[in-house]
Amino acid sequence: METLRQILLVIHILGFAALIGGLLVQAKSPEKVVNSAMRDGVGTAFVAGIALVGVLQADDVEVNNTKIAVKGLIGLLLLILIMANTRKERIPQGLWAGLVLLSIANVCVAVLWSSAHA
Repeated sequence: METLRQILLVIHILGFAALIGGLLVQAKSPEKVVNSAMRDGVGTAFVAGIALVGVLQADDVEVNNTKIAVKGLIGLLLLILIMANTRKERIPQGLWAGLVLLSIANVCVAVLWSSAHA
């Protein structure tokens, strides 16, 4: 189970890397869009995160449910906002900035909220 946990963690991190990369590549562009890296990254990170928590709980590892709930809500909000704007020609600058802040906030919760595994 430890190998599966590590694989899911890598997939989760790669998903967030794709999401943040897809956002930041547009930093200098005056028109922002939801690109495929953002869409695929947020979906990958969200699904891998859920699977990761499932593997931890199946292995009887105690997880910080409050932290998981906060990360899950931020991730779900990101997923909804990105999917709702996927087919639009462009997104407002404020939405793009909000997506950047939410993405960074989710990473900060993961890293800075002290916990053994989750």
